[in-house]
Amino acid sequence: MHSTQITGRLITRNWVLNLAGQGGPLLIGLLTIPVLLRHLGLEIFGILSIIWAVLGYAGQFDLGLGRATTKYVAECVGRDDSDKLPGLFWTSLLSQLLFGVLASGLLAMISPYLTQRVLKISPAYVAETGSILLILACSLPVVIASNSLRGTLEAGQRFAVINYVRIPANVSVFLLPLLGVALGLRLPGIVILLVVARLATGLAYLVFCFKFFPSLRNRFVLDAKLVRPLFSYGGWVTVSNLIGPFLVYVDRFFIGSILSMSAVGYYTAPYEITTRIWLIPQSLLATVFPAFSSLQAQRSQTQLEDLYVRSLKSILLVSGPVLMIIAAFAREILAVWLGPNFAATSTSTVQILAFGVLINSVAFVPFGLVQGLGRPDLTAKFHFLELPFYALALWFFLSRFGLPGAAWAWTLRAALDAALLFGAVAKLNLVSASAPLYKPLRRALVAVALPAVLLPLSWIKMPLGLQAGIGALVLLGFVAVVWGYALDHHERNLLRAVKINFRGRLALAK
Repeated sequence: MHSTQITGRLITRNWVLNLAGQGGPLLIGLLTIPVLLRHLGLEIFGILSIIWAVLGYAGQFDLGLGRATTKYVAECVGRDDSDKLPGLFWTSLLSQLLFGVLASGLLAMISPYLTQRVLKISPAYVAETGSILLILACSLPVVIASNSLRGTLEAGQRFAVINYVRIPANVSVFLLPLLGVALGLRLPGIVILLVVARLATGLAYLVFCFKFFPSLRNRFVLDAKLVRPLFSYGGWVTVSNLIGPFLVYVDRFFIGSILSMSAVGYYTAPYEITTRIWLIPQSLLATVFPAFSSLQAQRSQTQLEDLYVRSLKSILLVSGPVLMIIAAFAREILAVWLGPNFAATSTSTVQILAFGVLINSVAFVPFGLVQGLGRPDLTAKFHFLELPFYALALWFFLSRFGLPGAAWAWTLRAALDAALLFGAVAKLNLVSASAPLYKPLRRALVAVALPAVLLPLSWIKMPLGLQAGIGALVLLGFVAVVWGYALDHHERNLLRAVKINFRGRLALAK
């Protein structure tokens, strides 16, 4: 095993790969879901959506061992430590398999209760749904254990092969049900296809782990001493994973109780528009998290700080203009997508949330740094601290300002989260606070301020064509400022290299 050199080109390539791996299947889903809905009917499609949820989120309940595996394997890679790697890999993998078996048994036990008491299923589909849940239960050990396999590859910055596996796997979630419909299969047959695809995904990850880390196939080692640090780290990650979704969705319950369920609909749609931008920082976080751990193990503090600042800068320059455009043209977007009633009711909500999502997107970087350098307890404790503040803010702002108040409460919670994370980075001296280090960020903020001048367009009545023309001019100015002022020569050379590489690949494709 050889340590992977963390370079700007490697991080950029892996970021793009992760964006493609997560964003591409979403487009397939947009195209296939209407077809599935038409052929399966509402009720069977609803059952299928629950199957997707179980397969998609089962891996999140791995007691944080997937993230723990990524961190500790990345440290082994950074130190070029082949001796410790097999024990770490096999101990984590076996732990996840055992936990998967327990989860499998639990799902099998509660499936009759789910089908007969919890889920309102027509009598004709109750038995079929029960058999489907049993099929899913059998797949849970592999689904959960795949986190360790993928985490090992992430630690080695092998995102190309991860996405070679992940893209077909994610696309199959939508295409296999279509195949099942074409073959005349009932829902259990479709679920078997989906489960087989998940098993193939886990096997592919295992094969690539053996390929890139040969010591894993040569030595089967279980190290009891590693169980405690793995579960200790993973336990705090699990706390964050449990509280995080609650912080994301609790606002809808407050809106439904204080305002109305109709108001929930008017809030959810703009929320979905703006938070889709999380795909950008999430893709980058998957890349830089193991890089932070590897650089710490290599004691490459200067390189770690450089990666931290460039990651913040990249998110500002990529997410910032997109969110500013969404905010500036919120009324027009909502009117075209959902109609004039949504545009009249939810425009200000979109604009406030866009600001909050930008703050939250930037906070992904210190979140990754704090966890990558071994303090997942802090992120979990911060989420605990935010809960009462957020609940109070929701009650106060909703009662006085309606839906925009919910958006303001969410934005203030995001700002508090960001302040706590950046404060932790400073307090723990994870990154130097020297002024020269943050000069690139100041330049990025200046550049992002340019598309922010589009916001007044939403308050001035003018023809859409004129708005679009002004917006295009502002964005051209933004690109010019980014290229000439915000980017340094290393970043400009990197973009030139990416452009040349893309043209070369395009020429070969022709």
